[in-house]
Amino acid sequence: MNWSTVTEFTLEGFSQYPELEIILFILCLLMYLVTLLGNCILITITIQDLHLHTPMYFFLSNLSFMDICYTTSSITPMVVKFIVKRNTVPFTACALQMCFSLAMGATECLLLAMMAYDQYVAICHPLRYPIIMNKRVCLQMAAGSWIAGCLTSLLETSCALQLPLCGSSINHFTCEILALLKLACMSSLAMDMIMLVASVLFLPIPMLLICISYSFILFTILRINSADGRSKAFSTCSAHLTVILYYGTALSMYLKPSSVDSQETDKFITLFYGVVTPMLNPIIYSLRNTEVKGAVKKLLRRNVFSQRL
Repeated sequence: MNWSTVTEFTLEGFSQYPELEIILFILCLLMYLVTLLGNCILITITIQDLHLHTPMYFFLSNLSFMDICYTTSSITPMVVKFIVKRNTVPFTACALQMCFSLAMGATECLLLAMMAYDQYVAICHPLRYPIIMNKRVCLQMAAGSWIAGCLTSLLETSCALQLPLCGSSINHFTCEILALLKLACMSSLAMDMIMLVASVLFLPIPMLLICISYSFILFTILRINSADGRSKAFSTCSAHLTVILYYGTALSMYLKPSSVDSQETDKFITLFYGVVTPMLNPIIYSLRNTEVKGAVKKLLRRNVFSQRL
């Protein structure tokens, strides 16, 4: 069987856990709605409030937009299955969803590293910050992240589509590339190498850069004389370091030995970094920030005032 003869795939989802399906559906739908709300608020205030026209919030708005797209692509097959009571997905839709999810995931890994570098420059080189992180550099960094993520996704998807298949039933709730590769009748050295190189470039290397950036940040924070300044900087950085959870869960999936069969575990891991992490990102990065709280209050006051008029 090859890809040209496949017209649709069957998504098994969590059918092995029928008692959990409805609970997971409700939880995922609620988290998706919270993700949409939090990230849409962040994007809106970043655009409207001039005080938030800074590199940090520029990257955050990119991250928020990407999280909305990523969660939508990940959660849609599950929602369709529960509402329409159909667990099949057309071949084209599955291929597009796989490509889209890979692109968003890879882009997020790079964006998080860019944000860590931005924090490093802001805290370790505050006087040179406006020069180093100028508008042109920020645009290049963001565009580079998006382009690299999308090109890598296209390469992985196109290579995966060349493999002969021995089935059309995917043991997952979405068209996840690792689950799809389990259907291949034979292993491909080229595909294995592409997946390995992509996983290394987008997971441990950005994670290492984040750790190095925050190591320098920590040393700088410890030299700050002001207790308030030290507390504020340390609070910001400690919140940002929770992104290690995202890399850790993704690493456990994409860089584990091929002999390890953990498809059931992978489903729950995918739920974590595909649904939970995008929901937490606005809270972790900004909604606790006094600047963002002030911008949200101004936005609410403006809307209430306009409605009264």
